[in-house]
Amino acid sequence: MTATHPAGPGGALAPTETAFTLLVSSVVDYGIFMLDPTGRVSSWNAGAERIKGYRATDIIGKHFSVFYPPEDIAARKPHLELEAAIADGRLEDEGWRIRKDGSRFWANVVITPLFDETGELRGFGKVTRDMTERRAAEQALTERRRLFTHLVQAQELERRRIAWDVHDDTIQAMVAVGMRLQLLADTADEPYARELTRLDASVREAVGRLRNLTFRLQPPGIDRHGLVESLSQHLDEVVSGDWGLTPSLEHDLTGEPAPETAITIFRIVQEALLNVHKHARARTVRITITSGDRGLLVRVIDDGTGQRAPVQRLHEHFGLMEMRERAETAGGWWTLRSEPGTGTTVEFWVPDLPPGVLDEPLPGASAGAVDSPTASREPS
Repeated sequence: MTATHPAGPGGALAPTETAFTLLVSSVVDYGIFMLDPTGRVSSWNAGAERIKGYRATDIIGKHFSVFYPPEDIAARKPHLELEAAIADGRLEDEGWRIRKDGSRFWANVVITPLFDETGELRGFGKVTRDMTERRAAEQALTERRRLFTHLVQAQELERRRIAWDVHDDTIQAMVAVGMRLQLLADTADEPYARELTRLDASVREAVGRLRNLTFRLQPPGIDRHGLVESLSQHLDEVVSGDWGLTPSLEHDLTGEPAPETAITIFRIVQEALLNVHKHARARTVRITITSGDRGLLVRVIDDGTGQRAPVQRLHEHFGLMEMRERAETAGGWWTLRSEPGTGTTVEFWVPDLPPGVLDEPLPGASAGAVDSPTASREPS
């Protein structure tokens, strides 16, 4: 490498320069080399040989444009990068580069102009890092998120279809049966009238359960109102209004999560709250949502009796398995902590999709779409 420290006695390298030269020449994860003012390679380290495939004797003296693909050479990119480095004092770029064998790799490149004490350009320092594996991992993550987005959309569309079918077909048919039973009960003699009345009551109870099912199938307005408002509505109408629990919601969100992230969080919280209602014998339940680590951390905490079963057995419960699978499908994690007498905490983290990963709306989830039948749980 070009010397920058004064030589020691007799022209020998100073100790600090010897250590520096040894360090640079031995680095294998980065290609570190020098260019002369015209862009020709004047030094070469072990990392450059490993990344680009050239030995020092093969490349020193050649113009560094040999590392660029033909389309970049035709666009004069190597020369323009040197000019930009001189003008700005430094240039950083990512793009395709060419190895000696002709194969391409994705590189992060930093070019720094080197001037002497008089201000004259003496050459350039160039650092190259092979980013091919990182780029492939980023592309794989993007594709995974794209597939996750499609999966969530498909699940929500199927839930919407089931809700409509149950509401418009099954419930309406059962309501008609109930009305017919009531008419028969009004005209029949005992003991048939009493039995028909009991059957009518059973049908009404089944209709009520189906209405609650359709309500759970479709989040109330999450596509229009967002995560926090939808959770607040669910807490007010269901958790407090129907179940008699005292809920609270705390969050530090400054913006709306991506739709798929919001739906995933809502579904997991919805299932966790249902478990609290069915099993916890709790009086209060608290939900917290905090941003962190490029995602959202959510906790559902109740003051119920806690669970006595081992965690391994708890994971066999369908609802708990569904929560965990939803979080892990989104690329996150899920856990449950429960002790007798101390309540239960469901905790999970999911990454938030960056804007623009997939801009397609949920099918049928436009502002002008017809409201879902689950928007109201009152009898038809």
